[in-house]
Amino acid sequence: MQDFVDLTLSKTQRKTPTVIHKNYQINRIRHFYMRKVKFTQQNYHDRLSQILTDFPKLDDVHPFYADLMNVLYDKDHYKLALGQINIAKNLIDNVAKDYVRLMKYGDSLYRCKQLKRAALGRMCTIIKRQKQSLEYLEQVRQHLSRLPSIDPNTRTLLLCGYPNVGKSSFINKVTRADVEVQPYAFTTKSLFVGHMDYKYLRWQVVDTPGILDHPLEERNTIEMQAITALAHLRAAILYVMDISEQCGHTIEEQLELFNNIRPLFANKPLIIILNKCDVKRVSELGEEQQKIFKDFENEGLSVMETSTLTEEGVIQVKTEACDRLLAHRVETKMKGNKVNDVLNRLHLAVPTKRDDKVRPPFIPEGVTIRKKRMDTDAPKKKSERDIELEMGDDYVLDLQKYWDLMNPSEKHDKIPEIWQGHNIADYIDPDIMKKLEELEKEEELKEAAGEYDSDVESEDEEMAEIRQLAQQIREKKKLKILESKEKDTQGPRLPRTAKKVQQKTLEKEMNALGLDLSPVLQTHYAAQARSRSLQRKRKREESEPPTTVAHSRSSSKPPRDQSGNS
Repeated sequence: MQDFVDLTLSKTQRKTPTVIHKNYQINRIRHFYMRKVKFTQQNYHDRLSQILTDFPKLDDVHPFYADLMNVLYDKDHYKLALGQINIAKNLIDNVAKDYVRLMKYGDSLYRCKQLKRAALGRMCTIIKRQKQSLEYLEQVRQHLSRLPSIDPNTRTLLLCGYPNVGKSSFINKVTRADVEVQPYAFTTKSLFVGHMDYKYLRWQVVDTPGILDHPLEERNTIEMQAITALAHLRAAILYVMDISEQCGHTIEEQLELFNNIRPLFANKPLIIILNKCDVKRVSELGEEQQKIFKDFENEGLSVMETSTLTEEGVIQVKTEACDRLLAHRVETKMKGNKVNDVLNRLHLAVPTKRDDKVRPPFIPEGVTIRKKRMDTDAPKKKSERDIELEMGDDYVLDLQKYWDLMNPSEKHDKIPEIWQGHNIADYIDPDIMKKLEELEKEEELKEAAGEYDSDVESEDEEMAEIRQLAQQIREKKKLKILESKEKDTQGPRLPRTAKKVQQKTLEKEMNALGLDLSPVLQTHYAAQARSRSLQRKRKREESEPPTTVAHSRSSSKPPRDQSGNS
């Protein structure tokens, strides 16, 4: 709830201007704060409208979903929560409208700002009062997202019966669903849906929670989900019974439940599944119990034995249920009014007789010959697959032999390759391989004659000449570089990588050349000494503390009061 309010206020702060000054014109100030109020109101309005739009309306959805939501969430509470949200949206719109009207008469920045704060505060208070409704709707949304998507109008097989009789095991066998199976009652607490294919059609199989035999008013939410599915889904009903009585309920109790909920099966295909036949079969039951199941068969109901452990009879039940549901859906459509509309569009045209002459149907001769061949079981034409199996690795796929050309000898001709409108074959010399062979023979003759043999000494002489010539080129290049440097107007420049020369080394080199550097060095040493003394003096002055103002004044001249008296 707090996040809902904080997000709206922060969005108002980010999406609207934030700078206002008291020296602005009053119209500009009013518009500034009106914009913030309207933006906040619109933001709340959009988000609350989104909630009202996204949640399904019970009057518009299928009765199956309407009753299921009534069972799970209480229809009155659900409608009340959505009504509260709608009222809050209208209140926020009215608050914004009132405060925008008041803001038109604001005569200062302070009053407009206070009106804005009051408007935003009232809007947030209205939203905070809807905390319970919003939390309830959030729980409904999360639970709805976890519910399986059941199409009430598609082909459906619906499993029902007492708890722990094998409904979930059956759906796991015929579909790809993975419903939890445990050896205790009410393992399945909600509706589960699995999907399967039969006759190239998509089917859904619904696993309902177990139903106990007691009055409708005393049934809990888990059982009411099964009752809702039975009442509203147009499906083939598979009533599962455990004849081994391992579920904890006798056959009589299971039959009593069947008779109790049988009105819900009206106008729906019904199959009674006697599960766990691997433990106990119908033939092992008493005569009275066997007579009950025979009476069901006499009534036209299908009674089939299955075992989800050994998968005995599971596929037969699936096939029988799907076929009966398809036939039932066709019968239902034939009874409806839509069929008449379709039949009215169909017209079978029968030509009127011109005379009494009998005109038998004409069958072309080729068709009769083909029929005779088929009747005589003539050997079929071998397919490429048959030829491949016969030849094995020696098989090569050749589809050009089936081409229908005027000249059969052209079937295996090479297809010309065209590139940018030109035939590539026009640019290929057909005699190129012959010419290549002739060139290779000529080369072999030259090699045999020793034309390519060469003296090692002559090669060495040639290489020596080449090296000498390269050395001359390098020297010439160096001279050109030096000449260009001398022509430079800026004068000679030291290279960046000039090395420092020590003083003693320089003196030795100059003395060796006959130059005396002693006068120059003395001058250099004297200049260095003066620069060092000046540096020491500066450092000393900087380190000494400054003299007081009174002392400096007295040392330079007397104070003004004394100088005035004298």
